[in-house]
Amino acid sequence: MRTVVIGGTGHIGTYLVPELVRLGHQVTVLSRGERSPYQNDGRWKQVELVQVDRAAEDAAGTFGERVAGLEPDIVIDLICFTEDSAKQLVEAVHGKIQHLLHCGTIWVHGPSMTVPTTEDTPRRPFGDYGIQKAAIERYLLDQSRRTGLPATIIHPGHICGPGWTPITPAATFNLEVYEKLAHGHDLLLPNLGLETINPVHADDVAGIFLAAIASRSTAIGESFHVVASDAVTLRGYAHAVADWFGQEPRLGFLPIGQLREQLSERDAGAMWDHVAHSPNCSMAKAARLLGFRPRYSAIEAALSGIEWLVDNGKIT
Repeated sequence: MRTVVIGGTGHIGTYLVPELVRLGHQVTVLSRGERSPYQNDGRWKQVELVQVDRAAEDAAGTFGERVAGLEPDIVIDLICFTEDSAKQLVEAVHGKIQHLLHCGTIWVHGPSMTVPTTEDTPRRPFGDYGIQKAAIERYLLDQSRRTGLPATIIHPGHICGPGWTPITPAATFNLEVYEKLAHGHDLLLPNLGLETINPVHADDVAGIFLAAIASRSTAIGESFHVVASDAVTLRGYAHAVADWFGQEPRLGFLPIGQLREQLSERDAGAMWDHVAHSPNCSMAKAARLLGFRPRYSAIEAALSGIEWLVDNGKIT
């Protein structure tokens, strides 16, 4: 199989690309070339790397044709963020490929209404990211139903793993949260700390893409969540992290509106987004149709990233 991975040097591609090579795929990765995979793997030597600025080529109307010119059997799109971008790619490759896999987000659901949330739950997204991803999903599934586009959409939760900062128990990305837990210092959580997050290890995200490729006939025309089999409350997450550091958590609680006033604009925005979504998604569909079950629990996924931060001196 000739497989093109768009944006393949990031979180997901770090695990996905070497596995595709191991399975015998002839892999081409398109990326801006601004970073390397998060982990070394000798199989990257067998990958063709093509440097490309997708945003610029989308604007010029050339990106879709660039992908089609590689004559792929499979296209895995990890960095599509607008419906117009998706349309350009589809119009160029439709009828020429066997499978198009798109990376979405569980934020297409908006706030959780009933849990665990299933893939057929009505979409109520908010915020530009969730709204655009929901529009892409709607477009791809409509094309699949009406024109036979062989599309599958994968919706990850909060991606974790070695190499980057996982969402913290305070629903931000501020490393001071981990340092407070590591040293037994006071930490304020929003509300009562009972909102949920839905981490997933990047290796599991790669795994469901591989499972969808292997089960092409049942995956086409479908959307799938990929999260840990359990969601975790902010309070439970804080306890688990503190315990990992050998500390007792010293937690306090404030209404989110008051707590956000004490934070930077970036941290306040991240906290609001994660608390307002408070996702808890089901993995039953992936198990039923793809035979896929995540290897990592929510806490295991998060701790894998935290351990890397400690080992690399990011958390003192």
